[in-house]
Amino acid sequence: MIKPWIFEFMQAPAAGDGKSLSGAVTAAFDEGHVFWLEAERLGFEGIFFSEHHFGLSLSPSPNLLIAAIARQTSRLRLGTMGLVVPFYQPWRVLEELAMLDHLTNGRLEIGFAAGVPQELARIGLGMEEARERFNEALEILDAALVNPVVNHSGKYWKLENLSLTPGVFRQSSPPKWTTVVSTGSAQKSAQRRSKICTGFESVPRISEIFDAYRTECARLDVPAGPDQLAIRRNISISRDAEAAREEARAAKAITLKVVAGDPRVVDRATSLLDAPKAGAGFSLHDDDYIAGTPAQVAEQIIEQCRKCGAGHLLAILGRAASPRRRESMALFGEEVIPLMRRAQIG
Repeated sequence: MIKPWIFEFMQAPAAGDGKSLSGAVTAAFDEGHVFWLEAERLGFEGIFFSEHHFGLSLSPSPNLLIAAIARQTSRLRLGTMGLVVPFYQPWRVLEELAMLDHLTNGRLEIGFAAGVPQELARIGLGMEEARERFNEALEILDAALVNPVVNHSGKYWKLENLSLTPGVFRQSSPPKWTTVVSTGSAQKSAQRRSKICTGFESVPRISEIFDAYRTECARLDVPAGPDQLAIRRNISISRDAEAAREEARAAKAITLKVVAGDPRVVDRATSLLDAPKAGAGFSLHDDDYIAGTPAQVAEQIIEQCRKCGAGHLLAILGRAASPRRRESMALFGEEVIPLMRRAQIG
């Protein structure tokens, strides 16, 4: 079985159609809310919200979006892929996540990320320091998930007998996720008993990242099956296959704009031979863009997941609220999800 998720980027709108920018923003949140509630009816596993700042996304505080829909849904799993840990105090992150786990009645997925270099740089935070903060914060976060009384002495935080409130999660062990783009990060995630998600790359390169994770999990004797692995993909779906492919080309142009200036993107060619070496960054690949009719989309998703062993697919079904996006979600939910859930992986 492949579990289907929505990955919500929430592209920031521009003023138009008689709306002020303020009105366009309000409309985007209103339309997004309807879209997310419909995901439950259509059988999606859940929604992962992204976190971005200072630019193209309306999701600087994704936990607010989780809280906004938690009480109007009953089955959807809800999470962030992932919270940009270097921006925050780790004790504050844990208290907020515990609140959300109760507000969702135990449906929270906990995802962490180190952040996008361009966004970190806007507040004077270099990638080296951000990585140090990320790694140290994860030590605190992982320990606090087990014991809400925190003791820690490190470079950035010194905490003594700090009692977190609420000090208990609704779930005994909330699922942890980490966004990764390298084999090294995958291995560290295995050591933390965290599931992993990746995107952008070719299926063979993702398989290398997942193999590093599986190897480390085997050494530690912890699970590393399809349920621990996720791929994120841009999905363009239509009854008209050529129209879907044209949408995919537009989606790729948007992706290039989003990652422009990211020093981790070392190659944008489509050949696997040009993919970066382990730890050198990541490259963009045409495998990231799945397009076609519902049957063609399902076939491509199942093939990619089988090749790399992923049991989760995070679908970007467009980045901005629109009638076309709702149409895509309906086609995906009604015709692709049943095939994904029947697929055998591993």
